[in-house]
Amino acid sequence: MPLHRTLLSFVAPALCWVLAAMPARGATPPSMQLSGSAGSAIEQLLLVQTAGLPGKVSIALDTPRLGALPPCVAPEAFLPPGTRPWGRVSVGVRCDENPPWTRYVAAHIAVVASYYVAARPIAAGQALTPADVTVREGDLAALPASVVVDPAQLSGVVASNRIASGAPIRRELLRGVVLVQQGQSIKIVTRGAGFVASADGKAMTDAAVGTVIQVKIQGGQLLSGIVQTDGSVERTN
Repeated sequence: MPLHRTLLSFVAPALCWVLAAMPARGATPPSMQLSGSAGSAIEQLLLVQTAGLPGKVSIALDTPRLGALPPCVAPEAFLPPGTRPWGRVSVGVRCDENPPWTRYVAAHIAVVASYYVAARPIAAGQALTPADVTVREGDLAALPASVVVDPAQLSGVVASNRIASGAPIRRELLRGVVLVQQGQSIKIVTRGAGFVASADGKAMTDAAVGTVIQVKIQGGQLLSGIVQTDGSVERTN
């Protein structure tokens, strides 16, 4: 038998076996199908969970771990109890097929938004002004959870501690400016359906705007209310 026919007799069956093992044009290998379905389920879950967060949310998944999951036609993604969709999280993937399985995939959730930092050193007890703060943009997941993102939280406040220049402004570093002094004469207002009533009294403690204070009115009765920007108190009970 000629040499070329002998080689062909060995090569042809092997070539046919290789071609048969290759996926058809346009077909997706099982591992890619899995990664796609599980990845889509995880991303959809995290998009729903982060819908109320400020700024722009981006999600990155652990691709090698995702591709190593067992086959599943309809994987279900879930967050373990107590998990906050913020920063690095572990997302569960559940499959109810036979046999059922549960695995976990690491994900990182970045929340890029504007936040406030000190534009210059701020001393303890100093009332904040617009010149004391400036806006920066960054990943809130990498910052303290209490960082100020709402400028309204900077109105009528003083620094309770020293804040270094460039440091993020955190809510626990601020307190309201004392507007009402203990023993001060004050008006407490009660609002109802179709009526407004007021009474004069004495403030029982110091209080800032937006905080609850007790007021003693004539006769010794104590009423609670929230301090308003005009120095009055609006009754809460």
